[in-house]
Amino acid sequence: MRWLAISRTTVLVLITVQAGAAQAAGDATRGADIFRQNCAMCHSPEPGQNLVGPSLFSVVGRAAASIASFSYSSAMKSSGIVWTADQLKAYLKAPRKYVPGVKMMFPGLTDEQDRENVVAFLATLRNAAGGGADATTQAKASRSD
Repeated sequence: MRWLAISRTTVLVLITVQAGAAQAAGDATRGADIFRQNCAMCHSPEPGQNLVGPSLFSVVGRAAASIASFSYSSAMKSSGIVWTADQLKAYLKAPRKYVPGVKMMFPGLTDEQDRENVVAFLATLRNAAGGGADATTQAKASRSD
């Protein structure tokens, strides 16, 4: 009986790990380049550094409009979005269509792989305790080219 409980736990852990890997299936290095070219003029990958747009540090898993030091549109405040990988990919396709009334003027990333890559990069932007020990290094590298 104990073996059965351990097996079930192992299966659940493997499913969870695979689901997380599937969400970040893009190339984070390529995503850093795309971020630098399309996003970095308005969004910082650094914690606490808002620009025209809010900091995107630890955006994956965060509720939309949740940085107190940033002035969000009422549309974003009332969106109820939690930024999962899938939500981010859908938003990055056409931000103003996904959340009508949002302030962001960026038209979106038309290429699906580019969106996958950017989301993979965004997933690295978190504290080392959250598994992203290289986030600061990658973020700085994305701006240094």
